[in-house]
Amino acid sequence: MEAHKNHIPAHAHAHEAAEPEDTFLQGVKDCIPTLLGYLSIGFAAGVVGHTSGLSVMEVTLMSLLIYAGSAQFIVAGMLAAQGSAIAIIATVFIVNLRHVLLSAALSPYFRQLTPLKTMIIGSLLTDETFGVAVNQTAKKAAISAKWMNGLNVTAYLNWIAATVAGAFFGQWITNPEKYGLHFALPAMFIGLLVTQVMSRGKIRKDLFVACSAVVLVIGASFVLSGSVAVIAATVIAATLGLVVEKWK
Repeated sequence: MEAHKNHIPAHAHAHEAAEPEDTFLQGVKDCIPTLLGYLSIGFAAGVVGHTSGLSVMEVTLMSLLIYAGSAQFIVAGMLAAQGSAIAIIATVFIVNLRHVLLSAALSPYFRQLTPLKTMIIGSLLTDETFGVAVNQTAKKAAISAKWMNGLNVTAYLNWIAATVAGAFFGQWITNPEKYGLHFALPAMFIGLLVTQVMSRGKIRKDLFVACSAVVLVIGASFVLSGSVAVIAATVIAATLGLVVEKWK
């Protein structure tokens, strides 16, 4: 028996050791650290959506179909400001264009999957699950579809539950700004930014790009509207970041 154990190929042991990291359940577990952010941001989005005039059912449908925190905050704000349907759709489309870049960045890790399976993964990808997945790519050359689905589905269900809860309890919260709920989304992105900067270990380069983005958005605001200036500064700063990243 002992001799038989000694003849087990080394790659078999490696496979057994790596297997738990590739399961759907492991994807669920890896999503747990981000759930507090989903619950707080989702609750805030539900409250803001309700105070803007949306019903609990409408907030639920928006979470099911749009599933984008920033877009849902924007929709609520534009509805409160009585924005037109065309303006709301166009704004949400522009804001969500970043998901194309997020999906494209992870697509090389799922080339072996069918188009339908990659579409499912891409449609449930968020800023948070992208961040978790990127950290996973630093540890291994491939990402399991089961693991990614576990990560995405857990985040999706928690987001829906949080927004529905926020919409339900929003009837007793008439002034979300009083409790700082309007700042929940920027706070989440600041947290994600700090986490990514610290994990990359390239603080000087990241700070240079961040400072450049601030200077760009201030300069662009003199010639462009506020929202357009932010988009322009984001694109230029991202391009600058790519150049700095590739520059040895």
